[in-house]
Amino acid sequence: MRFAPPNPLRIADRASGLNAPTVRSYNERLVLSLLLQSSGISRLEIGEKTGLSAQTVSVIVRSLEQEALVSKGEAQRGRVGPPTIPLSLNPEGAFSVGVSFGNDAADVALIDFVGKVRYHAAHPYSTLQDSPVAIAAKIEEGLLALPPASRTRVAGIGLAVPDDANTSGQIRKLLGRDLAEVQANIERKLGLSVYIQNEITAAAGGESLFGVARSLSDFLFFYLGSRLHSRLVLNYQIHSGRSDLSHDVGLLALLQGLDKHGLALSDIGSAKLPDAAGEFYQRWQDACCRQILDSAHALLSFVNFKSVVLSSYAPAVLAHDLCERLHRELPDIAFLLGPNSTAPKAVGAASLPYHSRFMVQ
Repeated sequence: MRFAPPNPLRIADRASGLNAPTVRSYNERLVLSLLLQSSGISRLEIGEKTGLSAQTVSVIVRSLEQEALVSKGEAQRGRVGPPTIPLSLNPEGAFSVGVSFGNDAADVALIDFVGKVRYHAAHPYSTLQDSPVAIAAKIEEGLLALPPASRTRVAGIGLAVPDDANTSGQIRKLLGRDLAEVQANIERKLGLSVYIQNEITAAAGGESLFGVARSLSDFLFFYLGSRLHSRLVLNYQIHSGRSDLSHDVGLLALLQGLDKHGLALSDIGSAKLPDAAGEFYQRWQDACCRQILDSAHALLSFVNFKSVVLSSYAPAVLAHDLCERLHRELPDIAFLLGPNSTAPKAVGAASLPYHSRFMVQ
């Protein structure tokens, strides 16, 4: 499967606004991008960051308020001058649905305009018919979680799809060979635009839009799923390299090892592991850390970045232990753990419509 190159995540902090009436849409996207990155800023700060005139900022903000995309906070009074009013994206202003495809199940997540997960369900493939119609039906179930009045505010649907090397027979049966046909079928069924992207690229985009990386322009991204994947983000642009390389030091290898001892991933941190399982867990941590550190060291020879972001659905204690250990090994780099632990790829997929509908390209 081939994917379109990802769009730049946002350029609000390095772009200048334009005051011509014909570019109002562009300026609205610019303001929305800025509010996503810097919630609670004032009209004055928006003007300073974008170069837009005070009048133009007021017109745009008023329009976005009328569309319920932006909401005002409580007035802040300073020592001099009029009070400032913080502005933020309205969580109820827009919604989006994302779908990702794991080893055993398809995840469906519905998020609001600030990235909060409002609905999530994991559907085992055994419960789905081998057709895009089954995906559309599960998306429709997710949309029913919204009040009827909010369903008109759904920006679209994102699909996070694995590349050929990581596509199992079950996913192939569900999606078929033609992604364009899947896209058209779901759009026809639900009347919403569908956006498709590689699953790891989508997860990196979601982390940058709503997660710990929202203030970072440059970082190395790792997704710890069944396997370990990486992306490099430079100047808000996601780079995947020439091949979608992944490493067999992910959670599937850990799960298979724990299963031999009658344990599951959820047992990590919940109870003291038997000695043999503890030794295996330690070896897995060694291998996973070594792979991440090797990748970071190799890139640091060419690229200057200060942060590594780790996204995973692993138990929180496992992911925290991994980040702390990595930071001890490479103290000059900040290792940040993504918050979207339920279904990071599905949340990343749900961010795709926002990139296209509301963010500056």
